[in-house]
Amino acid sequence: MAPLHVLLAEDNLLLRQGLTTLLAEHPSVGSVRTADSLHGLLAEVARETPDVVVTDIRMPPSHSDEGIRAAAELRRTHPGLGVVVLSQYADPELALTLMADGSHGRGYLLKERVADVDQLVAALHSVAAGGSSIDPEVVDGLMSARLRAATPLSRLTARETEVLGLVATGASNGGIAARLHVTPRAVEKHINAIFAKLDMPVGEQTHRRVAAVLMYLGNSGGGTIGTLG
Repeated sequence: MAPLHVLLAEDNLLLRQGLTTLLAEHPSVGSVRTADSLHGLLAEVARETPDVVVTDIRMPPSHSDEGIRAAAELRRTHPGLGVVVLSQYADPELALTLMADGSHGRGYLLKERVADVDQLVAALHSVAAGGSSIDPEVVDGLMSARLRAATPLSRLTARETEVLGLVATGASNGGIAARLHVTPRAVEKHINAIFAKLDMPVGEQTHRRVAAVLMYLGNSGGGTIGTLG
């Protein structure tokens, strides 16, 4: 593989210096230029286009989503330029935003991975060649979100989910009404809507409450069932 010419955008001086040293010493990296802000990144690309950009997800001026914004801008101005975004957290939503215009030439890695320089450089080569590289933790988060969205519980409104959570604590309709400052009749309507959305067959009320609570606790990963009155 031809040596990579890398542009590294990172506002943390120590991390920028450390990453620059790691990359520059790797035999398959030809050169490393640096920037410390979104403006600096775009200016460096305009001055001389690298093979691949490695950018922190948060940089000046706002320390919010500059890396994602840079990737979107470079997709428009330099469509063949690969961009790898580094993040401290596995955020599936930001990863989806990064890939909104296609996964080709895009990567999303956790900063903890950069200690393995061979793995990082392999990801850079893949992205520079038009491939993609997504951190395994982000993939797991996306899969978990998809599984949660596919459950019947996703049909509930925020208020219905809140009511079901209180049912799971063993609270009665009257207790739930007092907690939420609504009438017992309103709570009953919420519970009947919950049963309908969870496809609970018409039958004995207590049995349906138990079934709904079991589904709720199974989806939330645990808990105990109180007295279901």
